[in-house]
Amino acid sequence: MTDFTFPDTLLAAEHAAWEAIQTGTLTVAQATAVHDGITEFAAETGTGRYEVEMALKKTVRHPEG
Repeated sequence: MTDFTFPDTLLAAEHAAWEAIQTGTLTVAQATAVHDGITEFAAETGTGRYEVEMALKKTVRHPEG
């Protein structure tokens, strides 16, 4: 997987969404914000959205690996 330097805003949105998923409180607005951020970042970097999403999730959910 490619290494990315994600913007702080996208990392914060994914962290918040991950916490909400774990507590069962994820809102459509939170999910949409993360999705939109991923799409924007992918377009800016010329990378596929799926690749960006997987790297972001790995960064947030499994920072040790």
